[in-house]
Amino acid sequence: MDMMGNKKRRGVNFKGLLKRNWLLIATVISVLLGISLGVVVREYASLSNLDKQYFGFPGEILMRMLKLVILPLIISSMITGVAALDSEVSGKIGLRAVVYYFSTTIIAVVLGIILVMTIKPGVSQTAENIDRAGTTPNVTTVDTLLDLLRNMFPENLVQACFQQYKTKRQVLEPPKVSANTTTIPPLTTTVMAVVENITKDYKIIGTYSDGINVLGLIVFCVAFGLVIGKMGEKGRILLEFFDALNEATMKLVQIIMCYMPIGILFLIAAKIIEVEDWEIFRKMGLYMVTVLSGLAIHATICLPLIFFVIVRKNPYTFTLGMAQALVTALMISSSSATLPVTFRCAEENNRIDKRITRFVLPVGATINMDGTALYEAVAAIFIAQLNDYTLDVGQIVTISITATVASIGAAGVPNAGLVTMVIVLTAVGLPASDVTLIVAVDWLLDRFRTMINVLGDAYGASIVQKLSKRELERMDLTSDVDVANPFALETTLDDEECEKKSYVNGGFTVDKTDAISFTETSQF
Repeated sequence: MDMMGNKKRRGVNFKGLLKRNWLLIATVISVLLGISLGVVVREYASLSNLDKQYFGFPGEILMRMLKLVILPLIISSMITGVAALDSEVSGKIGLRAVVYYFSTTIIAVVLGIILVMTIKPGVSQTAENIDRAGTTPNVTTVDTLLDLLRNMFPENLVQACFQQYKTKRQVLEPPKVSANTTTIPPLTTTVMAVVENITKDYKIIGTYSDGINVLGLIVFCVAFGLVIGKMGEKGRILLEFFDALNEATMKLVQIIMCYMPIGILFLIAAKIIEVEDWEIFRKMGLYMVTVLSGLAIHATICLPLIFFVIVRKNPYTFTLGMAQALVTALMISSSSATLPVTFRCAEENNRIDKRITRFVLPVGATINMDGTALYEAVAAIFIAQLNDYTLDVGQIVTISITATVASIGAAGVPNAGLVTMVIVLTAVGLPASDVTLIVAVDWLLDRFRTMINVLGDAYGASIVQKLSKRELERMDLTSDVDVANPFALETTLDDEECEKKSYVNGGFTVDKTDAISFTETSQF
């Protein structure tokens, strides 16, 4: 009887495991099938360029659906997340998150520098032996950093939803020198004073490039959320609207995730078919090993160690809870597009407080780029080694600082690291054109570093929740909300008392499980 009972229990457990993780299992299977399909089609079918684009169409649909929900998700989560906390608490949480992001980014950069100086992947070959691909982005350090600040304060909020501000330099024509004419009858002599100005002068022209200005929207949403929180009862209707928008968007995300295995299958297969030169992976093998080993050490040792020291929980169990988001990031190589899945994994699997995830995760997807910073430090020193260029201690420190700052400026979109890579190279006097040496393998490395960026964001949310535990508990006690039944106050308090209890410090009553819940009171 006992044996029969055990077998039944095992069967139930196995079914429960499949039910809970069917999407993750289906996604992993689709990755393996995608790789197999890509290799088979590449080997046995000769597809034209147009056929390749048609082949990747289901994958393109997945990318478009994920990008579709980024905007409503960021706006609704940031506004509700900030408004749920009073200004003092949100300030502390924001500071903790930024300190964590900077600390882990610096650790990643130092780790990358140590590995590339130890392995020396560029010493055994020269730049002439490696085929170049793509073009060099035309960027300057000062203008890029100023554009970052300009984008934080967009002049048009609607335009910020689909375009980013970008400046470019235009060479000014040198002023024409007037001719001095001296007339001596009957001869006319023209003396021209020509002064050649060797220094070029430039004029900055503002343009717009396609892509969501995430940084500008985050700054606006934080300010807007703080204002709504301070408005008390008057701002309640706005907050209810954004909370409902957030819930509706997450329901949409659940529907999109059902299509994810199919989209990922064709996304990965199409990418394998597109790659023309596999020989480059052999030539760049040591460089790729350096980057991937750095990312692996950072993800399996550095981040889990920080997590364990602060949170005192098993970091690998936490990572398993984020598996769906990590696989998605690996396949679509965009931390912003992965954000909807990251939210779902963090809140449902790892039980992180929604007040924290709504505030910390969108910021993390924009500025926390551990993987990108590590890759940029490794790539810069690799290019220096290729050119037989010896770097002194000052230049290595410059690379570490520039890689840290530049990675924050890298938007959470595919291949943004190449633009910031030029900034790092320029900072230490290396030829910016050499960025084309690493373009051919960047599409693959970009996927792995995006996965590390997403993992870092998730760890950060859990760490910030642990550090902010006292403030969150104080808010729960002050608000007097019954966590199990947030509407319990209706039965125990009269209208006048209930109205007093319905918002605290200008903020709203908050329930741990549902992020923002309101105590219904009579309006008059």
